[in-house]
Amino acid sequence: MKTILCFGDSNTWGYNPSNQQRFGPDERWTGVLRNQLGAGFRIIEEGLNGRTTVWDDPIEGFKNGMNYLIPCIESHKPFDLITIMLGTNDLKCRFSVSAFDIAESVGVLVRHVLQSTVGPDETSPAILLMAPPPLARLGDYDEMFEGGTEKSQRFGSYYQTKALELGCEFLDTSEFIQSSDLDGIHFEQEEHRKLGEAVARKISGIVS
Repeated sequence: MKTILCFGDSNTWGYNPSNQQRFGPDERWTGVLRNQLGAGFRIIEEGLNGRTTVWDDPIEGFKNGMNYLIPCIESHKPFDLITIMLGTNDLKCRFSVSAFDIAESVGVLVRHVLQSTVGPDETSPAILLMAPPPLARLGDYDEMFEGGTEKSQRFGSYYQTKALELGCEFLDTSEFIQSSDLDGIHFEQEEHRKLGEAVARKISGIVS
């Protein structure tokens, strides 16, 4: 049995932009991934609404991905692979960080996993770094994410550079999906399906 941890934010949790509820277990991209990979794989979903890479949120609180990552991977180990898709919430103007610094921040998380012993036989697991797609039409979130749309369009190139630097696998999700115009941030159900299938294809070439 291969074990995969999917570490992310509301788009890993499965936030539905049409009704602000959660997509069902088989509708979320993580569920699609599980069904695509089959019985030989166990998928652990670790998505949190509002989660950042390394930043403490002064308004929402308890969203710092770095603070949770280590106890999370120590609790669920061992893993064969960990996917990390974070950075969208770092675009909130309250954090005042560039796309470059967001990629650097997600790199901090990757380094911690690479330096860990939570993989098979106390090695480090494989890592799939996933660049979130750019923001779409923001609507009600426009002021919260002011300036974020342009920054998000640079995620793919910066994340790919970081993945190459650190020697981990990379997936640019914008090649397969787009954020919903319903709120500019989250994925509609069809995008979850496409993303789950794309991640399954990628993982099948990494973990067998």
